[in-house]
Amino acid sequence: MSFKNLLNALLIATAALSVACTEDQQGQQDAPTDSLSVTVTEWGQTEAGETVHLFTLKNENGVEARVIEYGATLTAFIAPDRNGNMADITLGFDSLSGYLGQHPYFGSTVGRYGNRIANAQFSIDGETYTLAANNGKNHLHGGVEGFGRRMWKGSEINREDAVGVELSYTSADGEEGYPGKLEVVTRFLLNNDNELRLEYEATSDKKTVCNLTNHAYFNLGDSPDILNHELMIAADGFTPVDEGLIPLGEIRSVEGTPFDFRAAMPVGARINAEDEQIKFGGGYDHNFVFSGGDGLQKRAEVYDPSSGRVLEISTEEPGVQFYTGNFLNGTLTGKNGKVYGYRSALCLETQHFPDSPNQPSFPTTLLSPGETYQTVTVWKVSVRK
Repeated sequence: MSFKNLLNALLIATAALSVACTEDQQGQQDAPTDSLSVTVTEWGQTEAGETVHLFTLKNENGVEARVIEYGATLTAFIAPDRNGNMADITLGFDSLSGYLGQHPYFGSTVGRYGNRIANAQFSIDGETYTLAANNGKNHLHGGVEGFGRRMWKGSEINREDAVGVELSYTSADGEEGYPGKLEVVTRFLLNNDNELRLEYEATSDKKTVCNLTNHAYFNLGDSPDILNHELMIAADGFTPVDEGLIPLGEIRSVEGTPFDFRAAMPVGARINAEDEQIKFGGGYDHNFVFSGGDGLQKRAEVYDPSSGRVLEISTEEPGVQFYTGNFLNGTLTGKNGKVYGYRSALCLETQHFPDSPNQPSFPTTLLSPGETYQTVTVWKVSVRK
């Protein structure tokens, strides 16, 4: 080979090596650290023959979140106790068949409107929209086939500081009676600070209402109920309800009531109090109104003395539905053959208020064309020694 040809070959090889190194560096920037991982597996098929994928997110501490495309559902959230023993702190099922059957929204992403809408109807600009009455005469959690019973499309997320899954769904104009084609995205992101971040986004081509949340049921220990869990909710007020659990339209002070969780209190301490609101809910099934400020803030904390596990909840939402599993009655068998009985778990569903479309004094849930619905909630697990 001539000196000129040798020089050209060396120049070409050097350029190729430079490109390869640049691409490798870029890949390292985009990829998560070795301590974070996301894996995707097939988890069964729907009755329509659609393949459902399971996304498993794991961090360096062994904390794990599992999410399936069906219902954009969290099927497991695994966290250590004070002795380092790992356990799933959510209710649910071991296989897809359980989620395809009837269940009370275990881990589901609920929408288009989380919680209740009175008389299954609301109006926008003078036009009345009629929804499915799937909770007595009222509408609950998006209807008969809400978002928790729809197939979403998932794709894995790899970031430098987190791994996750992005799930997308298109709700057709008129689905369950709601106006507008709604394009929805939900993300679950896990980092090494033991935080599971839930991000929601939506746009619509017509004026509609939108109120998304996740309906995870938590039990942080091995107890058959959550009455000894200690709960703090940073709320000065709550929205009292009628016998159908529809808000009366007022915000009532928690002062001097069984609803005062501003200082941590065992869930069971006042759950059977002689209080009209407690009786209407069969326990707690009420919206709490957060105190002070906007933006992402810590709003609630649950502590299980037996296991030492702590769950902190931060959110951008103005309220949370605190529910104590009052309708669980032992007829459902879940993970590892466990029977889910009365008050065996609690829910803290971050949200706008129930029946807001019919309550002008409540924060609006109206979504107009050209706007983007965006909200974030973060669940952080830790332990107390």
